Amino acid sequence: MSTPFYSVHGLVKSYGDKVVLDDIDFDIARGECLVILGRSGSGKSVTLRQLNGLEKPDAGSVVFDGVELTELSERQLVSIRRRVSMLFQSGALFDSMNVLDNIAFPLREHTDLSAEEIRERVAEKLAMVRLSGVEEKMPSDLSGGMKKRVALARSLALEPEAVLYDEPTTGLDPMTSATIAHMIKTVREQLGVTSVVVTHDLALARRVGDRVAFLHGAKLRFLGTWEQADASQDPVLQDFLAGREDTDDELLQSKEDAA
Repeated sequence: MSTPFYSVHGLVKSYGDKVVLDDIDFDIARGECLVILGRSGSGKSVTLRQLNGLEKPDAGSVVFDGVELTELSERQLVSIRRRVSMLFQSGALFDSMNVLDNIAFPLREHTDLSAEEIRERVAEKLAMVRLSGVEEKMPSDLSGGMKKRVALARSLALEPEAVLYDEPTTGLDPMTSATIAHMIKTVREQLGVTSVVVTHDLALARRVGDRVAFLHGAKLRFLGTWEQADASQDPVLQDFLAGREDTDDELLQSKEDAA
């Protein structure tokens, strides 16, 4: 990876006495999709929030396209966040706005596009997520999967270079989750965006990810391709990928010591 789009080194983040991330290092290539896996509370979403400056680390470096994010003020981060969009777990649609106004919101805030140009951009992004013609619907009229797709359309409104996905299929049935996975792949292929996906959904992760980062015990325990992950002899990683969970803490510790 000659020129990483993202370069994260020595990342440390704590909340009170709890260390969530401890000396985390990874790079992401332009156009790549990196999936971040780990058990609940392992720091996946915390890591994601470092990538657009929503949170500051206690120590370490987060470089985006040559810019050190940890040194930027909130005002300076505005231009970065136009280039790096985030799809929140809840979708975070405005309940009082229809679909058109939800997707148009960042365009009205950050661009000088005319009303007609905004409507055209909204229609274009809705077509991309297979929801043409729903501009006048309210969020309350939409299913959970449709809300996620509208939220994705809004995250694409400013035509970002990177999209950060925080648990994009939480609460969705398997068929709708597969649709979201298809959307993530389509967006990447059509727009060439760099993607970072935090998820518990292994089917989604395998479908969209080029590489996988596995967080465990505040450390980046594994980073590599799916082929390397499947071939790994790490028992903790293999138990996670197989969906096995140890309830015996002593047995879990012995596995970790052996790894």
